[in-house]
Parts: sequence; structure tokens; C-alpha cells
Amino acid sequence: MRLSISHETTYHYDDQVRASIQYLRLTPHDSERQQVLSWQLSLPRPVRAQVDPFGNILHVLTMDEPHEAIVIGARGQVEIDEKREAEHESQSSLPFLRFTRLTEADEAIRAFAAKQTRKRTDRTALIDLMHALNQHITYTPGSTAVDTSAAQAFANGAGVCQDHTHAFLACARSLGVPARYVSGYLYSDSSEHLASHAWAEAWIDDAWYSFDVTNQLAIPERHLKLAVGLDYLDACPVRGMRRGGGCEQMHAKVVVSPSAPIAIPVPAVTKAAPVVQMQVQRQS
Repeated sequence: MRLSISHETTYHYDDQVRASIQYLRLTPHDSERQQVLSWQLSLPRPVRAQVDPFGNILHVLTMDEPHEAIVIGARGQVEIDEKREAEHESQSSLPFLRFTRLTEADEAIRAFAAKQTRKRTDRTALIDLMHALNQHITYTPGSTAVDTSAAQAFANGAGVCQDHTHAFLACARSLGVPARYVSGYLYSDSSEHLASHAWAEAWIDDAWYSFDVTNQLAIPERHLKLAVGLDYLDACPVRGMRRGGGCEQMHAKVVVSPSAPIAIPVPAVTKAAPVVQMQVQRQS
């Protein structure tokens, strides 16, 4: 399946921001399951691509002059191998056994994981865990925030894809299974599902297998991976800091389609700031 992506994120501030820095993990890379055919970022100034400790493509956007808005665009096409169920990597999976504040497993989570899997760590057991978490944590938009931990969402029994993923990571790691957070896009026929998505991967039989708790999917047929990490903070598409600006309003528009990409107007961050487009193109 060939997926076309159009993603635009706009930040507006009540007052002028004196300076800001944005960490962008908005560029997918080739793997056994996906091939990037074309990809383009629309940014207010040139930035260099680098690779972070988890192997993600990272761009750091620094704005050191006053501004009242930032618009970040990404679009491109990626070929997805719908039949591939696992991905192999040479990097060690052991770092993904480490808990973080967002993925710490409390006693309730540990007990739940042990009960649902009967302390097994094979793929079938983790699929059972995925379904059980979906039933326990009801998908409820607006019920949590970006800093809500797995334990909090589990105790409240409500959350979104981020919380489902954090809870799965907490459960898997409590069983001794390396597991990591994945950010990316999901193509769905339903308008009720957000195109920007998060799911988990677990290291089983020397390969990474996907577990989408929100949609109860163990085969990533329509998933496009952007970045991975220990939790949301490592893998989120855009994460930043700023000085000044007062209250912030963020609006994101994401369109995922199996057809041709949707053209979006090239944005400008400020009236005086040019937009720089960076593009990589490969013939399919």
C-alpha cells in the first residue's frame, strides 16, 4: 500500500516569543516494512538532519528572533509492505526494558500483566494483553494529558492511543519483554480515527512486532512509522521549548490517504521569514 501524507502543525502565541527551539521527528526512514518514495518538510529556515540515539531522523529548528507563530509542514509518499509482520534490527533491544516516569509499572499494572498473559511472553500472550488493555482503558479523547502516566490512565480506565501505548509498555517491561513507543500515521476508512497515531512494538523472537492497543491490531498493515523511543517524549513528532509568548494555541491537520498527496500552501512563520523546503526523492 502506498500512503500519501499531508501534515501541518501551527503554533500561535498570545505574545511574541523571544526565542524557541523545536525538535522535529517528522521524517520517516526506510526499513524492512516501509520505503520512503518522497518526503518534504516546509520549515521557516534551513535545518540539518541528524540521527538521535534511537535511530530516528531528527531536525532541530531554532528561532532566535521574535515571532508570534510557527507553521511546520511535512508531506510525502511511503510504500508499506502490508504482509510483513515483523522488523529486524541490529541495535540491541535491551535499552527498551527501562521504565520511565510515563511507563512505570505499579503493582496494579504488574498484576494485570501477569494475569492476562499467565506470565507468558510469546506473541500470543502479548496479543491477549493488547485486547485486555483495550477493554480496561476505554478510548476517551480529552480524558488525559501529554504528561499522564501509564499508571494514572490505567487507574482511571480511560485514555487515548498514547495512554494505551504507555500502558502496554509498562506491562511488557514488567514481564521482562523489551518494548518501545512508536509514533506515526494510520490510514483508516473511519473519520472517527485520528490519522496521527501511536502504538507499541515488542521484541519477540529476535524481531520487533507491533501492537496497536487502540485498534486491537497486531499486524501494522496501514501504519507508517515516524519515530520510536522509550515513551512519548522520545518519539513525539514535534517537541519544543520557548521563552515568552504567553498562552499557546496549537492546531494540527493530518491527512493520510492511499491516493495522491494533497497539496497544502507553503506557510510562513513570520512575514519576514522565508520558508525553506527540504525534499528527498526516490523513484519507485
